[in-house]
Amino acid sequence: MSWSNRRSLLALLAAAPLAACGFTPAYSPNGPAKALRGRISYQAPTDPNSFELVKQLEVQFGRPEAATHSLRYSLTVGAQAGGFTTANTITRYVLNGSAVWSLDEIATGQRTTGGTATGFTSWSAAGTTISTQVASDDATRRLMVILADQIATQLLAATVDMAP
Repeated sequence: MSWSNRRSLLALLAAAPLAACGFTPAYSPNGPAKALRGRISYQAPTDPNSFELVKQLEVQFGRPEAATHSLRYSLTVGAQAGGFTTANTITRYVLNGSAVWSLDEIATGQRTTGGTATGFTSWSAAGTTISTQVASDDATRRLMVILADQIATQLLAATVDMAP
């Protein structure tokens, strides 16, 4: 048996238990994410953080086309000093964030699912004023990506129980 045939056989044998348990990839043609693609309207962004969060959620679930669900969220973001020199100068900041979210059915107004996403990032404050500001902005964008990814993961896990 050639190596390519052995690899194919091993891949087939490894996938068999997953197929037997009803496993379907979330983004497959028949996966749970398909039911939500283009069907979620998002709470209107009111600041740069919420704008970035909605942008990242649209990457996951698409822009609303025929919305059947509405996603509401509440963001909390705060920075604190994370590193000091011996002269008590701040060299690093830590940005903590959380998003409490809820997915509601538009027709009935009933809450379908919800949860909380949390994360943190950090940036160096040891450079120039401009480089520190750019690093701070980048850390904020990264935090919103982290929160959006967690919301998407929690939402996809919940869609298994939702009717299509």
